[in-house]
Amino acid sequence: MKKNIIISLLLISILFMGYSCTSTHLIKEWKNPTIDTLYVSKILIVGMTSNLEARKKFEKLLKKEYEAKGIEAVMSLELFDPSFTTEKKSPAELKAIENQLTSNFFDAVLFTKVVGVEDKVDYSITYKDEKYLDIKFKEDYYSNQEIYYNPKYYSKYKVYHAETSLYCICSTKDRELIWKGYIDIIDPTSIGETVNDYINLLLLTLENQNLIYPLN
Repeated sequence: MKKNIIISLLLISILFMGYSCTSTHLIKEWKNPTIDTLYVSKILIVGMTSNLEARKKFEKLLKKEYEAKGIEAVMSLELFDPSFTTEKKSPAELKAIENQLTSNFFDAVLFTKVVGVEDKVDYSITYKDEKYLDIKFKEDYYSNQEIYYNPKYYSKYKVYHAETSLYCICSTKDRELIWKGYIDIIDPTSIGETVNDYINLLLLTLENQNLIYPLN
């Protein structure tokens, strides 16, 4: 259930630049070196997941944030059937979708998906750094012999690796990748909180990269 909830949301964080209470982290990003500032008039927001609730929360909140900045934003759920992100598309179908977007004056697409899930285990620390030199074998073994069968000795959690890509679909140039960011979601417990954290981090990063400005 928990796995479905998170993969549902695709999205991602903000332990970025000092926000230590978040469950999301920007791992790395790439920006097209030919782009300094991106001005957008109308953007399509796509959350790729089969979980309709999470997709709706993500797309709706991100739409609200873009509109607050003066940019027209459209959810994929408003433009396409809910099965849009769960059914395979041929190259011809995707080309037709691109043409549909340009004919309706879209100039950008923001596409988010979960690309992997990893199990993690953290073990408790029984000694402080300053005591390491004084540890004897018997003390070390005695203090750590519960490592495999005492559930209090370690904690298990999941890390969801998410990816967001920003594409230009301007009619005057090729469809090109403008920015891509990789965000880790650490042991999420709530769709709402995780979506909030992800979007906060995403918008902060795009602003820092000059990629979220209205055309007018």
